[in-house]
Amino acid sequence: MYLVTAKQMQEMDKFTIESFGIPGRVLMENAGKSSTEIFINTFKDIKQKKIGIAAGRGNNGGDGFVMARYLFNKKFDVTVYLFSESDKVVNDAKSNLNLLYRLKIPVINICNKQELTDNHISMKHKNIWIDAIFGTGLNSDVRGFFKDVINYINSLDKPVFSVDIPSGINSDSGKICKTAIKACATATFGHAKIGHFIHPGCEFSGKLSIVDIGIPEFVTEKFKPKHNLITEKLIKNTLLPRKPDKHKGNYGHLLIVAGSSGKTGASILTAKGALKTGAGLVTLAIPESLNPILETALIEAMTLCLNETDNHCIDETAFDTIKINLSNKKCLAIGPGIGTENTTKRLVKKLISLCEIPMVIDADGINCIADSPDILKTVKAPVILTPHPGEMARLIQTDTKDIQKNRVSYATGFAQKHSVYIVLKGAKTIIATPCGKVYINPCGNSGMASGGMGDVLTGIIAGLITSGYSIEASAYTGVYLHAKAADNIYKNCTPFGYLASDLIHSLSKQFKIYIKN
Repeated sequence: MYLVTAKQMQEMDKFTIESFGIPGRVLMENAGKSSTEIFINTFKDIKQKKIGIAAGRGNNGGDGFVMARYLFNKKFDVTVYLFSESDKVVNDAKSNLNLLYRLKIPVINICNKQELTDNHISMKHKNIWIDAIFGTGLNSDVRGFFKDVINYINSLDKPVFSVDIPSGINSDSGKICKTAIKACATATFGHAKIGHFIHPGCEFSGKLSIVDIGIPEFVTEKFKPKHNLITEKLIKNTLLPRKPDKHKGNYGHLLIVAGSSGKTGASILTAKGALKTGAGLVTLAIPESLNPILETALIEAMTLCLNETDNHCIDETAFDTIKINLSNKKCLAIGPGIGTENTTKRLVKKLISLCEIPMVIDADGINCIADSPDILKTVKAPVILTPHPGEMARLIQTDTKDIQKNRVSYATGFAQKHSVYIVLKGAKTIIATPCGKVYINPCGNSGMASGGMGDVLTGIIAGLITSGYSIEASAYTGVYLHAKAADNIYKNCTPFGYLASDLIHSLSKQFKIYIKN
């Protein structure tokens, strides 16, 4: 499912109006009418309730005016609070405002803080609100009078239905522009916006409905949106059933270079994630002294003993052994629990530069190249990096808070600059491709904030690559299945306190759901 930026949506609207010939007023009418139907179906038993519509002077306000008219015609008690002088409302919004005057629908103009204060009591007695103040065009902080308006509506603690996007949310980033309407539900037009699915915007949008306002499908394809929401339909169209005459050799051999003293669990979880995802064979390359532990804990995979340091980390002299064992492998996963000793760093960098098969680099594998990320420009095969926000911050030399405020832009920028795939983990994981395409994962829950979850994800993605899926499909499918497995535990067992190993056991159910028979 496409997600669009504010600019893309404006361009689609403009093309539909100017080149295809559907008047803007028709699009506004369709938006308001459909939003009214969604509003009535969302909030039950509202016939006797008083409805307030908070409207701005732009097209978002115009959508609110259309809603006011339809609600009035259905005998609802509705009052419009226009936070602007009437003569500043123009074009299609002005035409719809004039219809309200002709129907004698109450319109109260509030243009400053004093007038807002004077209308506090009137506003307080409304039972439910429709937010049509800003819409998707907002790209600066909300200050002064409008900040007071939004804060007062929020303080009323009444249900709010937002038109297109809650006022105060940046539609491209999900950022709160100092303050924002907290909506119970939102009706958005044409396509969902990125900000509906990125924190914190997703927390303010409530239940989201997408309204078809009449923009033809070919117009969307003309503008080729690059942002996508990972959906059940996409996963079902990606995952393929297995033919009955296939054997383990048909589903590839994965080499995992991972583990160090005290971090054997990371390597085990990665290997099990890959096996559970369908990799035909898995070999786990680990420091030699850890082999007895891993052979006992991991009976379905093979192990490869590597030269190690005195601290039981993989030594750079293990390179030749790893290189020999890369023969006939379909994928290399590197990093979980590997440590960051200098000799290990040199090994990781050498492997990344010389490996000729797809790589999934995670955890300490990322930390090992954080001081020289441009090494990724020298790779000879596709690479997926799976950083959490802290690891991403190290790669680009910023702080974690900055990453969290600009997740999409940082992931996209790094992926394009270094020609790699980025899986930026966290709430609403983001997958960015070298060509600028972005996938946003809507699934997952806070119970996943637990050690080992990322190791499992590395194994899942590497397992999918090994068994024959494309790099891009492996990334978005792996992220979705990983999160859905966690959601299954959340729903049926416990909201938190479950383990990464529990998630591995939940994976099989996901394949049964999403693979067509």
